[in-house]
Amino acid sequence: MERTKILNELFSLEHQVKYPGKPVVSHSFQFTQETGRDEVREIQEKIKPASFCPFPDTTIRENQQFKYVVFAPEGCTRCNRAIILLHGLNERSWHKYLVWAEDLTLHCGVPVILFPIAFHMNRTPSTWYTPRWLLPWLNRRKQEIKNLCNASFFNVALSSRLSISPLRFYSSGLESAFNLHQLIMELKRGEHALFSEDVRIDFFAYSIGALLAQVMLMADPEKVLSDSRLFAFCGGSVFERMNGNSRDIIDQEAYLKIRDFYLNDFLLENQDKKLEKLRTACFLFTDAFRAMIPSQDRGEKRQTFFLQARERIRMIPLRQDTVIPTTGVREAAGSLLAGHMVEELDFPYPYTHQMPFPDHEKIDRSEVIIAFRAVFDRAAGFLA
Repeated sequence: MERTKILNELFSLEHQVKYPGKPVVSHSFQFTQETGRDEVREIQEKIKPASFCPFPDTTIRENQQFKYVVFAPEGCTRCNRAIILLHGLNERSWHKYLVWAEDLTLHCGVPVILFPIAFHMNRTPSTWYTPRWLLPWLNRRKQEIKNLCNASFFNVALSSRLSISPLRFYSSGLESAFNLHQLIMELKRGEHALFSEDVRIDFFAYSIGALLAQVMLMADPEKVLSDSRLFAFCGGSVFERMNGNSRDIIDQEAYLKIRDFYLNDFLLENQDKKLEKLRTACFLFTDAFRAMIPSQDRGEKRQTFFLQARERIRMIPLRQDTVIPTTGVREAAGSLLAGHMVEELDFPYPYTHQMPFPDHEKIDRSEVIIAFRAVFDRAAGFLA
């Protein structure tokens, strides 16, 4: 917990940082999206803007050009390994992830890339997470929707955008997949300052980031991730079992709308002809996402993928997690593989999906440290 405070005081998206006490340095890099830009734009142009942001998604510059950070062992250059760390839904700060990234860097000896999902972290205008500016829109939303549950200024921006168009969940996920694909190919071609050509790329993914990582591994348009590993923490569930209805994720109205849309409209058989018209990479990403939506494995595409990747994926759900329940994680892997790929953990203190390692004084710090090590020793053992 003390280390988390130190990292947050020094962390920067703008410049290199040498952290005291440990041989770890963070580097800042600029990303400009190019791959898949036209495909994503075609979808985004059809989506109605939310009231609090009357501009189309295609015009949000912060989402198209942004900074990302890489934690690396001090003195590391042209490394032949990389771990991409993916975060959860509706997150605006890397706060809790910094000590995760540092720990993985130290114990795996591998650079860790903190990559933001589309319209998350630093990929949105600052007003989208400014309480004073959002409060009037929150009050308006509460007036327009009777008995609205779990509405807060933390989630009003994402909730409003998804309520206006549930398709945004897909378009943002597709954009994130193309962004990751672009980054991965840049690394594989030796075009990144920290990595050697044909670097092996693994994933540490939390919450909704695990769904994105699963899609990346399943789709793999250029067939460059066949030896990549995924360690999923509090993530990996089929979409049908996820429950993001929370004051710091999305409100009930948004949750019910995206659930209904993706379990019904998005999975209709007549959508197949539309998908066939998509370009190869777009089709593969979309087809993989569709395979991860329902509890029932339609066509056994999901089962085939997990069977082929059984030694490359490990998933750690938490018993008291109501956002990404163990049931959904086991259903993703399938009954034949769940015992091999999924290990449920539980901690002896009150925790939530959003805060698996609470940093307040009401909880015994030694218990939190033991819980943290239980997860990250497993992660390091699997990804090292």
